[in-house]
Amino acid sequence: MTGAATGAAPRPGAAPGVPAAVKGLSLVSLFNDFASEMVYPLLPAFVTGPLGGGAALLGLLDGAADLTSAVLKVVSGRLADRPRWRAPLILGGYLTAVLVRPLISVASAGWQVVGFRVIDRVGKGIRTPPRDALIAGVTPAPLRGRAFGFHRGADHLGAVIGSLAAWWLVAHGADVRRAIAWSVAPGLLAFFVLAVVLRRLRVPPVLPADPSAAPAVDAGGRVFWAPVLALTALTFFRLPEALLLLRLQDAGVAVATVPLVWAGLHVVRSASSYPGGWLSDRLGPRATVAAGGLVFAGVVAALGLALGPAGAITTFLGLGVVAGLTESAERAMVARLSPVRTGRGFGLYHALTGAAALPAGLCFGWLYQAAGGPTALVASAAGVAVAVVAWLIVSPSAREHPAA
Repeated sequence: MTGAATGAAPRPGAAPGVPAAVKGLSLVSLFNDFASEMVYPLLPAFVTGPLGGGAALLGLLDGAADLTSAVLKVVSGRLADRPRWRAPLILGGYLTAVLVRPLISVASAGWQVVGFRVIDRVGKGIRTPPRDALIAGVTPAPLRGRAFGFHRGADHLGAVIGSLAAWWLVAHGADVRRAIAWSVAPGLLAFFVLAVVLRRLRVPPVLPADPSAAPAVDAGGRVFWAPVLALTALTFFRLPEALLLLRLQDAGVAVATVPLVWAGLHVVRSASSYPGGWLSDRLGPRATVAAGGLVFAGVVAALGLALGPAGAITTFLGLGVVAGLTESAERAMVARLSPVRTGRGFGLYHALTGAAALPAGLCFGWLYQAAGGPTALVASAAGVAVAVVAWLIVSPSAREHPAA
C-alpha cells in the first residue's frame, strides 16, 4: 500500500521474507503477552476463590471486555487508514494496557476485576486495527499469511513465558495478587521496545502506479459482509477460554498447575502459527479457517467427556492448533477483502468478532452454570460445526478475487 510505514527495503535480488517492521511488532507483542498471560490464567481461580464469583461472572468478564474492545476497533480502524495516525494509536493502546493491567491485583470484588479487564481491553481496541493494517501494508500479498503467522507465533511465545512466570511465582509462595502485580515489568518493556520500533519505521516514497495492473478495489456488499459475518459466527460459538480453564479445574487439574497448562497451550499455538500462515498462503484462507473450526469442534466435544486430569490436559492442548490455523488465515482474508481501506476492514472484522464475545460469554456461562460443563461444551462444538459450513458457502476461494 502506498504511503504505509515500513522498514528498510529488501536488497535487490534478495528472497522475500517477513519484513523487519513485522519482526519488530512481533517482539512487542511477545513482551505484551508475557505481561497479559501472567494475569489471565489466574483470573478464574481469583474470581471464583477469594472474590466469590461464579461461572456466569467469568463469562461476563470475557464478554464485557471483548465488547468494549470491539466498539473502539471500529473507530480506531477508520483512523488507521490515515498512516500518520497509526503510530500514536498503537502507542496509546499498549500504554493503556501496561498501566491498567496490574491494578487487577488490588480488586476486592468480582465487578472490579471486570472493570479493570474492560479498561485493559480498551487498549487492545485502540491498537489492534492499526497494527494489523500496518502489517498488511508492509507485507507483499503472497506473504501475508506467513507475516501474520510470524506475528501470532511471537505473541503466543510471549504467552508461554508469561504463563510460566505466573506458575513459578505461585509455586514459590506468591499469592495470586502478587503474581498479577508483577505483570507491570514485561508490560513496560513492551512499551519501550514499541517506541524504538516505531521510531525506526519510515514512510517510503509513493511509486507511480503500474498502468498494466488492475486498480485495487475494496470488496463491498455481500462479498465483504458474508465472510466477515461467518467469522463472527465462528467466534460466537467458541466457548470462552475462561470457561475452558474452569473445565480443567472441574476435571481435577490443580489451580497451581493451570498456568503451566496454559503455557503448554501457547507452546502449541506458537509452534503452529507460522506453519498455519504458510498453509493459508498455499491453500487459501477459506480451507485453512474451515480446518481450524473443525479441529475446535472436535477438541471441545472431547473435553465434554468424563476425563481425568491427564486426559483433560492432553485434549486441551489440542486447542493450540486452532489458533495456528485460523488467526493468520482470517487476517489474510480481511486484507484481501480490504486492499484500500485496510484499517476500516480490520476495524470492522475485529469489532464484530469481539462484539460476539459478550453474548457468547453470557450464554455459555449461564449454560455452564445451569446445565453443567459437558452440555455447554457439546453445544459449542455443534454451533462451530454449523458455522464452518456457512463459512465454506460464503467465503471466496483462493482463486477468486474477492474485490471483483
